Amino acid sequence: PEPTRSRRRGSPLVGQARQQPLRRARAVPFFRKAFPLPCRAVSVLERRFRIRERGSSVRTEVVGGVGTFLTMCYILFVNPAILSAAGMPFEAVATATAIAACVATLAMGVLANVPLALASGLGLNAVVAFDIVLGRGYSWEVGMACIVIEGLLALVLVIAGLREAVMRAIPLSLKLAIGVGIGLFITLVGLREGGIVVSSPATGIELADLSAGPPLVALAGIIVAGALAVRGMRGSILAGIATTLVLGLAFGVLDGPDGVADVPGSDSFSTIGDALSWDHIEEALSLVLIPVIFALFVTDFFDTIGTSVAVGSAAGLTDERGELPNIRRLLLVDSAAAAGGGVMGVSSVTTYVESGAGVAEGARTGLASVVTAVLFGLAILFVPVMALVGQGVTYGEATIHPAVAPALVMVGYLMMRIVTGIDWSEPESALPAFLVIAGIPLTFSIAAGIGLGVFGYVVAMLVRGRAREVHPLMWALVPLFAAFFLADWLSGSVFG
Repeated sequence: PEPTRSRRRGSPLVGQARQQPLRRARAVPFFRKAFPLPCRAVSVLERRFRIRERGSSVRTEVVGGVGTFLTMCYILFVNPAILSAAGMPFEAVATATAIAACVATLAMGVLANVPLALASGLGLNAVVAFDIVLGRGYSWEVGMACIVIEGLLALVLVIAGLREAVMRAIPLSLKLAIGVGIGLFITLVGLREGGIVVSSPATGIELADLSAGPPLVALAGIIVAGALAVRGMRGSILAGIATTLVLGLAFGVLDGPDGVADVPGSDSFSTIGDALSWDHIEEALSLVLIPVIFALFVTDFFDTIGTSVAVGSAAGLTDERGELPNIRRLLLVDSAAAAGGGVMGVSSVTTYVESGAGVAEGARTGLASVVTAVLFGLAILFVPVMALVGQGVTYGEATIHPAVAPALVMVGYLMMRIVTGIDWSEPESALPAFLVIAGIPLTFSIAAGIGLGVFGYVVAMLVRGRAREVHPLMWALVPLFAAFFLADWLSGSVFG
């Protein structure tokens, strides 16, 4: 029978009303009103990034991408400042840093579809600047060639499926200790860059005169960054840098910028490709630098694994084995980005734990990474502002960079926290870990600290009667590090 109409004029059919109850219209979000997207564009994004399938929306992904950029954009200021200390052109490094982060993050979003952003890694750039270049006297091109080799090594291992074998070969205590040792190394560099610690002919290093302008503004930035980090607030590193900048400009420690925005010129791309010269590659493969390349590889490789799993777990993207979807693609992009960072002259480009800021905003797909990549691309126009952060100040007989100090010290603090994962009750874990943690900052050499840890691990396992449990890779490292420590003697007495 035909459904009958209600006696009320204009009311819907009774039968149809029961089958299809009226739905209340949803309010259109302000973001969508302000920035309307064509339906077709939204549909393409949905299909490409599986946004709804992961319980997200286009708006949420955009907000997450912006949040990630704001949290990690300090690298645009800090990386050029660190590498310029090794004689690299600041403006060129700043431009290349933004380009490398843009390309790598875009590749991660499109190819791996995960909300992870990449940029030049703090710690890895310090190795290039303060160990390879300033410490050993090599050119920055050779340092970047080491980065290219390290990235290609990681790429080959991922393609060959040997990632798990490498992870099993190195004891957990050594992996964690390397991160802690580098954290202390970066902290020491940060205190020196801030003028808080200075060289001493009697004791090596000593506390500086904290009543002077440069160390005061640097110390203020560190205090602000630390206070905000304790409060659990995002952007603490950026706030610390901003504090030092404002105080430095107010009290005349720093000079104001020449401008705000500028179009990059031909000189802005001068660092790109220099590391690929065969002369630089050949010099990077020398016996002295092979342990350094290994240290870079270990740090970069395992940092990526830990960061991706931590951020992926927070986003609810890991499976029952604790692995992310498209983990192979993720590692391929990260390894290729590391080598690409060397080619660009900006140190190793790696996955950033600050990506967790975007995840906290609800980001679940690679669309957030695409948004972050676009913002990194736009940052190329603001190199004059970046140069303000990397400004050098003459203090005593040295040139320091006060605005960089808060970032380096806070990164050291963040890396130091993993020390709790080391089993200090087992001598075969505690001894090598101690030697690495103490050796890296005290020798001012990451490779030397790792070498001490390798010797300590092998000796401890031998004494404990567990020599058979030592992986063949660890045995292979013993003569390699022995040659590293005896490099001067070998070059003078054997190969001279």
